[in-house]
Amino acid sequence: MHNKKRKKHTARNVCLIIVLLLVVVGAAFGITRYRSIKNSADSSFAPSGVTKQRDVQSGLNNKKPISILLMGIDTDDWVRNYDGDTNSMMIVTLNPNTNKTTITSIPHDLALKEIPGSDIKKPTMIGTAYSVKGTETTIPSVEKLLNIPIDYYALINMLGISKAINKVGGVEVTPKADFSADGYSFKSGENTHMDGEKVMAYVRSHQGDEVDRQARQRQVLTGLVSKSKKVSTLFDQDLIDSVTEQIKTDLTFDRMKTLAKNYRSVGNKITNDSIDGTEAKVDGQKMTTVDEPELQRVTDSIRDNLGLHDKDTGDIQYVFKLVPKVEK
Repeated sequence: MHNKKRKKHTARNVCLIIVLLLVVVGAAFGITRYRSIKNSADSSFAPSGVTKQRDVQSGLNNKKPISILLMGIDTDDWVRNYDGDTNSMMIVTLNPNTNKTTITSIPHDLALKEIPGSDIKKPTMIGTAYSVKGTETTIPSVEKLLNIPIDYYALINMLGISKAINKVGGVEVTPKADFSADGYSFKSGENTHMDGEKVMAYVRSHQGDEVDRQARQRQVLTGLVSKSKKVSTLFDQDLIDSVTEQIKTDLTFDRMKTLAKNYRSVGNKITNDSIDGTEAKVDGQKMTTVDEPELQRVTDSIRDNLGLHDKDTGDIQYVFKLVPKVEK
């Protein structure tokens, strides 16, 4: 087992895509423009239905470290209607006191022995939690897995984001490995211009592992943020609408503004991490199983960046046990 921790000092915190596309534009074009952007942002708002473990509004106002659960999906449906599994999951912690951000990837097929808040009491993939009761079962699953608080969430439809990418004329992405997918070839280290269709081939590819795939998603979102900051795209209300239609979050417009104001420095130090597990066959399905020391390592890392004291990790993961062979 190894720790796939990597640092990316030039990357942007992907959760700020909402802020950069909405708040920056609103500040630039006055109250009339501000209202239209506020309306777009408000259309993305959806309460989590989960009781917060702490006073998140006070924490945001007072520049306290916060956590955001990012979930990715691919669907042709409106994101507000989505009720299937999530195919990617990341915990983002923002600490404005240390200017540090951590992005921790959770394998979508990580095995849980149960889904909290549901009748499912058998080994199940964590990505399935959203299909049970949406955020009402997903957020507690993550909190109980790692014994950490989740302050906010955002659900992002990558298929819909590809349409926004076409609206800005494509994005620039630099692949980290050589591979081919859906008829496209990608070269390591080669700056590549991608339209929406090529982007989807890039992020959906099975090249590498779960961590690599989620890193590709972050690259694409970063490219979209960078392109959308240009003046020529800031006037495009259709672009803003197309992005907000693909996001569901319990960050209100006012919270986004506070986030942009109080946490603008957190992109200076970004650490990428992941929960490292082992593939096993559980109840006839291939799932990723994780042992307690690895979960404790991740719990310690996340709680440290949130400024919280040490605690034991959670205990809802499925523990795979090898059955010893009986000598005859």
